[in-house]
Amino acid sequence: MAARSVRRRLRTGGGKLALAILILLLSAGGWLLLRPDSPSTWQTAVVSRGDIESSVAAIGTLQPVRSVEVGAQVSGQITRIHVQAGDTVEKGQLLAEIDASVLAATVEAGQAQIASLRAQLDDAQAQAELAGQQHRRQQQMACAEATRLEDVQTAAATLRSARAKVAQYEATIRQTAASLRADEARLGYTRIYAPIAGVVTGIDVKQGQTLNATYQTPTVLRIADLSRMTVWTDVSEADIGRVKAGQAAYFTTLGSDKRRWAGTVRQVLPAPPAAFGTNPSGGSGAAAASTTKAVQYTVLFDVANPDGALMPQMTAQVTVVAAAAKGVLTAPLAAFQPASDPEMHEARLLAEQAPGQVVEVRRVRLGVRDRLHAEVLQGLAEGDRIVTGETAPTAGPRRFRW
Repeated sequence: MAARSVRRRLRTGGGKLALAILILLLSAGGWLLLRPDSPSTWQTAVVSRGDIESSVAAIGTLQPVRSVEVGAQVSGQITRIHVQAGDTVEKGQLLAEIDASVLAATVEAGQAQIASLRAQLDDAQAQAELAGQQHRRQQQMACAEATRLEDVQTAAATLRSARAKVAQYEATIRQTAASLRADEARLGYTRIYAPIAGVVTGIDVKQGQTLNATYQTPTVLRIADLSRMTVWTDVSEADIGRVKAGQAAYFTTLGSDKRRWAGTVRQVLPAPPAAFGTNPSGGSGAAAASTTKAVQYTVLFDVANPDGALMPQMTAQVTVVAAAAKGVLTAPLAAFQPASDPEMHEARLLAEQAPGQVVEVRRVRLGVRDRLHAEVLQGLAEGDRIVTGETAPTAGPRRFRW
């Protein structure tokens, strides 16, 4: 009995040992089967010299620096239009004429009234001169006690009355002359002249049309000086803090991607357009803008247009240069990580004697940055190889081998 019990224990222990060995062999085989073919590798870049530009991209609209809506200041029928849309005009050139018959008659009547008043003034001055002579005669007779006091007083009153009539006619003439000048000015308004030199961009009336200028000035045509244009640029509130007056800016148009126009930022308007500050529902303008779309601020800069290639209302793809540097050390922005010092960054530098191994971490000061690269001010030298990323290991399984 005792020998049989010993043999049973040996068989049980041997089975457990065999099971453990089998598990170890399967684990080792799975590792050999699934282990990668190659280790991880580093992606690197070389620090080199080049140009870098930090810019703000935006969309703008072209408008003439100088443009005028030429209106009619008097009512009447358009009798003649001397220009067409697209014509180039000089300052002072006759553009259109309005029927002047009624105003011309008014001016003629005013001139006749002034002539009549001047004749009456001459008569009043003659009466005043006679009254003055009579008054002096009465004074002389009074000294000789040859006239009555009543006659002396009457002569004095007659003189004052004659002088008052002269003053009255003089004032009436001045008043009538002022009215005449106004009528003559209105008569001049029947001939519409160009206030500036430029190009006629549109005509809003037709020959024979009657204009009513009683309550508002109707627009006859529009003139723009196309030799110099302003780019009205919409810049997002996220980028407006980087845009300042005096910065360089350039743009291309949708129809001319290869040609680039350059200028300098003239002004950054301090508030968004009126559309962002109004709320049709009567609520807060700021709340209305925040619930519709991002706020855009307006940036203005001017460009020369000597050949007339730029036209009003063109769309411009604008780039404002916030900062730029030429011939400086540059490196990919992906190679840098923020450091504890907010003014510094860290970069991993590879040793020349052991390719593929990171030997140290450098603290680097950066300057101008764009979306992909950064200017290196301190911490790296030209030719240094820095780590920009890590290549993942090969994903395919190996064939099991003993």
